[in-house]
Amino acid sequence: MINFLYYGLVIGISMFCLHPVILGLSLISGLAYGVRLKGWRGTFSLLVKFLLPGMLVVAIVNPAFNHYGVTPLLYLENGNAVTLEAILYGLSLAVVLGVSLTWFSTYNLVMTSDKFIYLFGKIIPASSLILSMVFRFVPKFQSQLQLVRQGQKSIGRDMENGRLWQKIKYALTTFSIMITWSLENAIDTADSMKARGYGLKGRTAFAPYRFDKRDVVLLIWLGVTGSIFLLSWASGALYTSYNPQIMIKGWPLTLGSGAGFVAFFLLANLPLFLGLYDDYRWRRLLRQANTQATVPYYFSTGGPCDGTRDDAKL
Repeated sequence: MINFLYYGLVIGISMFCLHPVILGLSLISGLAYGVRLKGWRGTFSLLVKFLLPGMLVVAIVNPAFNHYGVTPLLYLENGNAVTLEAILYGLSLAVVLGVSLTWFSTYNLVMTSDKFIYLFGKIIPASSLILSMVFRFVPKFQSQLQLVRQGQKSIGRDMENGRLWQKIKYALTTFSIMITWSLENAIDTADSMKARGYGLKGRTAFAPYRFDKRDVVLLIWLGVTGSIFLLSWASGALYTSYNPQIMIKGWPLTLGSGAGFVAFFLLANLPLFLGLYDDYRWRRLLRQANTQATVPYYFSTGGPCDGTRDDAKL
């Protein structure tokens, strides 16, 4: 419940609050947490392959087709104006897209399908099963695609081999294999859950999740920071509009917007803070263990030993 509530707050705020500071904080926090979970290489791959291309397309397409605004910068051949407001709104939409993809990439690692079914299996059994399958479909599809491509490459039928028409033929073959695998996987999952009595009245299931004191503390943290931000947003301190004229409140900093910025920063970086605190505790335990292991002691034959490997051989 804590995981789902956290992602609901962060993703919801990032998608509907278009204040540039909030979007920047959300993007940086999401990337930092992605580095925490997947490492630099995985986060950089996501950034280069998906985030930047998608954000670039949105940032270019919006001012090319939407011409609202009162600050024209140039005019196209058909007479339509490219306005500053349309460009900035396109950039904000691009950041929203990047933020959403970033947070959902970490959501798939934290909020696994068993957690989602545990929360909503009794309330909406069929819908929760479908949603959990949708959330885990993209990573499973990617891993299966790599497996299929390796098999095709081993027999010389990969999309990188042959002439252009052969590459197209191999790509269509791979696409057909993936579509067939997706349909079969969905049917197998549905039959498996039906055989286990999923959704039947009175069915019970084991779950290792318990609500303890740590969850209470985190729930209070989410409640306080989320409430402060929502109050700041509702008061108009974070109001942002790009049509027909740019209107950004809390820029420069005001008391209300500052409270909203700090509250969202503490909210979005909660798992990162917890991870860093766990690292600190782990390093402290290691130092304590190493200190106890190097305490001088005496052999029955004589002198002190400093606990090194050579002394241990004696």
